[in-house]
Amino acid sequence: MSLPDDLRSRFNVPVNPGTAIIALAGNPNTGKSTLFNALTGLKQHTGNWPGKTVLQARGSFHYAGKEYVLVDLPGTYSLLANSPEERVARDFLCFARPDATVVVVDATCLERNLNLVLQVLEITGRVIVCANMMDEARRKKIYIDLDALREELGVPVVATEARNGTGLTALKETIHALVGGRISTSPRRLTYDPAIEAAVAGLEEKLPAAIREQISGRWVALRVLDQDRFIMERIRAFYHLPEWGVFREGYKCCPV
Repeated sequence: MSLPDDLRSRFNVPVNPGTAIIALAGNPNTGKSTLFNALTGLKQHTGNWPGKTVLQARGSFHYAGKEYVLVDLPGTYSLLANSPEERVARDFLCFARPDATVVVVDATCLERNLNLVLQVLEITGRVIVCANMMDEARRKKIYIDLDALREELGVPVVATEARNGTGLTALKETIHALVGGRISTSPRRLTYDPAIEAAVAGLEEKLPAAIREQISGRWVALRVLDQDRFIMERIRAFYHLPEWGVFREGYKCCPV
């Protein structure tokens, strides 16, 4: 079962041969919109997400002969709550299956921003962390060891200053390399209590193949254990699946 083009069409994102879809995620006030504008210039389109009052912004840029459509997701602190903005960001990352996701973090308050990075890494490993506002960090005498951060997260980390354009070429090159398969990632995964890990492994095995082919089975299993019925209903709706007995089992099997 392979439905990425169909699912992308539900988000009003054009899918043309050879075009890569890049999601732009991040907390509010990280300079994400400034970065979006700097990358896309005047090649932008705005409207509402289908069925939502939440604004959708998308644009495009070309690099090394390839077109990239950049989708600016609503700013959010978490993918696990259920505000309209958080639902839009989570649904796009889970179901539109972008070719890469750039998570923009504020270099002046990195620790707070990493919560969202780790949540995105549970969904997809095709991630680039963009440490933005590096000029502000220097002004505040904050030093970030980018190499150590890359090693710890297992994904590329690129420093930018979106307001003056610093680092944009390096970011485009990293996006191009990741989409083209010239960069491999080994994303950090949070490890939980052994009893929870055992429950997750058991649930993953029971998930329909249609789901495991399209989305992280581990992430779905964790949401089952969370008893997050809203996310379960979204998965069922997007993949046209009947009620799953595995969901009901999941509500009972978590030992904590």
